[in-house]
Formats: sequence, C-alpha cells, structure tokens
Amino acid sequence: MDPVEIRETLLAKEDDLLEQMARLTRPEQDQGAISFGKRVGDGTAMAVDRLTAVGAHDNLQDILDQVRRALLRLDEGSYGLCEVCGAQILPGRLEVRPWSTRCLEHS
Repeated sequence: MDPVEIRETLLAKEDDLLEQMARLTRPEQDQGAISFGKRVGDGTAMAVDRLTAVGAHDNLQDILDQVRRALLRLDEGSYGLCEVCGAQILPGRLEVRPWSTRCLEHS
C-alpha cells in the first residue's frame, strides 16, 4: 500500500474505534431499580455487562493508541519499522494490521 492508502486505512480504523467506544459508553435507557442481593438478578447481570463493556473499551483504547502511533510514525517516515528494535515489520503483518508498530518478536 502507498502512504495515502495507509493513512486512509488508519483514519478509517480510528473512526471505527471511536464509534465502537462511544457505543460502549452510552448509558442504558431503562436501568430501573438495580439491586445487588444474594441472588443473581438483573442488577448482577447489569454489573457483569458493565464490567465486560469496560474491558472491551480498554481493548479498543489500546488499539486506538496503536493506530495513532502508526499515524505519527507515518508522518515521521518511520512507518513499517519496529519501534523497539528498528527492524522492518513484515509486509504481511502490516497488511493484516496496518497499525502495527512492532515486529513479531517485540509484539
């Protein structure tokens, strides 16, 4: 891919991640009364759902950080080089994960 295609791909991924994160942080419309007793009920299920959403949000944030680092590296001219050792990142890896900033050894 040429730098323009790479940038477009990374920016599209950034937009997608931001939208997914926004959906995860939207409040539920009908939460009603939540109780956390000894029995598994709606409140417990909602708490589990919320914890799952927090974990998913954290994972999305990590990928977003990688996308933004890849964009910076593209601007600096170091895109495609491992940020740890400076070795060339395999083209196949960049094709699958254009936001990769590390080689396989350091990922």
